[in-house]
Amino acid sequence: MTTEPNLRDSEEIQGDILAGFKKDNVSVLFLKFEDAARARDWLRKLTPQISTTREVAAFNEAFSEARQASGGDDPKSLNATWLGISFTYEGLRMLAATDPFPTAPPVGSGLEAFKDGSARRAAALGDTGDNRPDNWLFGNGKNQPVHAVLKISADTERDLQSAVEAQRIAAAECRVLIVYQQNAQTLLGSRRGKEHFGFKDGISEPGIKGFDRPNPAKPDEVDGHPGTRLIPAGEFVCGLENDQFSFPRDRYPEWSRNGSFQVVRRLAQDVPGWWSQVAVKLEELRQAKAVPEHATTEWLAARMVGRWRSGAPVCKYQDRDVPNNPTAAKDNDFDFRDDPEGLVTPLWSHLRKTEPRAGLQESPDKPPFPAKDLNGRRIMRRGTPYGAPFDPASEGPGGPDDPRGLLFICYQADLQRQFEFIQVDWMDQRNFPPNRDSQGTTPPGHTSPRPVPGRDPVTQNCLDPETGEVTPVDYENRDASGLIQHTPLNFAQFVRTTGSVYAFMPSLSILRGLCEGRLTPVGGKGTTTGQTTGQTGGQTTGGQPQPKPQPVKAYPCDEFVGVPDQYRKGGQSQYWAFHGDRCRLISIADGSAHTDRKVEDDTWLTSWTCLQGIGRVDCFLPVPDQQDPAGKSWYWVFHSTGGRQQYRLVSVTCGGGRYTTTLERSDRDLTSWGSLSGVGQVDCWLPVPDQQRVGGKSWYWCFHTTAGRQQYRLISIADGSSHTDVRERTDRELSQWGSLNGLNRVDCFLPVPDCQRVGGNSEFWVFSGQNYRRISISDGSGHPDRLVAADRSCDSWASLS
Repeated sequence: MTTEPNLRDSEEIQGDILAGFKKDNVSVLFLKFEDAARARDWLRKLTPQISTTREVAAFNEAFSEARQASGGDDPKSLNATWLGISFTYEGLRMLAATDPFPTAPPVGSGLEAFKDGSARRAAALGDTGDNRPDNWLFGNGKNQPVHAVLKISADTERDLQSAVEAQRIAAAECRVLIVYQQNAQTLLGSRRGKEHFGFKDGISEPGIKGFDRPNPAKPDEVDGHPGTRLIPAGEFVCGLENDQFSFPRDRYPEWSRNGSFQVVRRLAQDVPGWWSQVAVKLEELRQAKAVPEHATTEWLAARMVGRWRSGAPVCKYQDRDVPNNPTAAKDNDFDFRDDPEGLVTPLWSHLRKTEPRAGLQESPDKPPFPAKDLNGRRIMRRGTPYGAPFDPASEGPGGPDDPRGLLFICYQADLQRQFEFIQVDWMDQRNFPPNRDSQGTTPPGHTSPRPVPGRDPVTQNCLDPETGEVTPVDYENRDASGLIQHTPLNFAQFVRTTGSVYAFMPSLSILRGLCEGRLTPVGGKGTTTGQTTGQTGGQTTGGQPQPKPQPVKAYPCDEFVGVPDQYRKGGQSQYWAFHGDRCRLISIADGSAHTDRKVEDDTWLTSWTCLQGIGRVDCFLPVPDQQDPAGKSWYWVFHSTGGRQQYRLVSVTCGGGRYTTTLERSDRDLTSWGSLSGVGQVDCWLPVPDQQRVGGKSWYWCFHTTAGRQQYRLISIADGSSHTDVRERTDRELSQWGSLNGLNRVDCFLPVPDCQRVGGNSEFWVFSGQNYRRISISDGSGHPDRLVAADRSCDSWASLS
């Protein structure tokens, strides 16, 4: 018996996130609150009108069935108007009369991105030059601030106008100011379903587990939509099950549960300019003999996008479009594994830049990543064109200078990991796919050295507006002899950002709570965030009292640090277990069972004097010759700030069962470590068991993530005041460790206390995501490793529950 997806019945999740509004007529109102109390009055009246997932999903299904019954025509008798509301960080804070983040959100997280807002993050997102916030129509932080975003969608223009007018009156009555209004409308006739450049949009939207029905023959795909993978709902709705590599769902604030983070961007499109440059670049390719004789501007434009105008993928229909093939127009059943060089669908095409599918390689000599490994990068897009379509014969609306573009809206659980990552690390990254630059050497089968692929030419600019550096895209084709030749193409930018907002779309129960001035569900227990600082876990800390952190699981684990004077004391060893923005004290007993228990509840990282300003710890590394269990022990602490990892030097002083932490040296960049050259982020350290302080040196395996893939290298650190570090061996893959087989990433290692250097072997627990395993490493040349106990759930640890 088939089980109906239960998320379709949700009356907590707002519509448009999982069940798209799918209306032809849209208006988005960007709102400012003049008075918090009046704004709550406005929200009380609005909340009963907000559409739920259940309402929208049921309507969409009925609409689809009616359309099929009528042979493809839209049913005229089925009409609805949907409303969705979201709030910026400042808007939430004003309504709730409290800071949504009593302590700083984890550095480098989507929560931090939400608090910052899109204007503060514009430079990192490529919103520079003509795209900079100074030129935005809304959301730039300098004109009127945006506190809320109200999206209104309707089947008819008349219904939309009526709904907008009603909302304008309701807002005015409660002193809610409309800062900006953006209308958008599905293009008509043959342009229906397309954006202004003329290409079908919204084909590659992901399926959602628990919402879309799975294919009985292929449970990982949506039934009736071959190639459309089912993605965990927690990638789009906070607090639901998500991918193991995503931001842990139990680290979101409680108010975010059943809500989603929203990006709204107004993207202006210069349609005649874009098509003009396509024609110019086609002529350059003809002169370079890089395209076939039958190539047209449509042919080249399709390769820039990755699909033809109809939506048919270029990889399947290489020579021409098939506009009368409805199956091809919505085809998602393909990937790029058989086109690693981008000879058919260029590596820099918009389609491959925004969703690499099963065609992304770490480097040309490495196998592609499975498509499912990129689940955590997907976003749910709900864009609609605005403005009249381009008509070269028109002197009014539809003319070349008429405003037109895309009202881009997307939903995700993690702004940084999803939207920002796609924008910065994929679309705007000239060296993506990574590590393809052959740096002056000509690879076998090529006519010349292979350059970097280049930025997405559909939306980006080959000229960096800040540095003036030009990085063309690398057009690849086979010449008459069968060799791959490279032709550089420089594209100007014809898509500009003219407004941007980061907002949060809360659940219905949180909306009702905000009506009462609190960030908790009406009738619920409320949200507790924080812990009283002071003497906690034996720590001496300062600061003002804070509420205790809400109890959560302490995994995925970030790091374990042994309490200096509590190692194997009375058959017990104590550790500080770091997870997210908090830390707890645990103990592990000697013996075969290694019984563990929680000694003290979580405290915020801010309760550690030495960790002020850190949102999350990446890892600790004890200074080898500065460990004094009875006195002062020193550590290097690695953490990320603003997307860049740094480290600081701290100390822990023991005395009479109390521990004083001190910041000994402020943050520095990783570039200060010669042994970490080329490392993007250090994830964890593992000491080589028999090479600690031998001959004045200590050796470590350093596990790090660079270019999105975890590797490890061997380094040494010398005793003495300078602690000279040396890279002893270059990077290797995790697959070199038999004991780590099956892992893509290690979060941290924890030494088994009474199994260190016993009979020439040392054992460690290895933590990765929700699981852990136990391994052994032998002394001596090669340091053979083996798996002692296979993966188990971290639920097995009482101290981490």
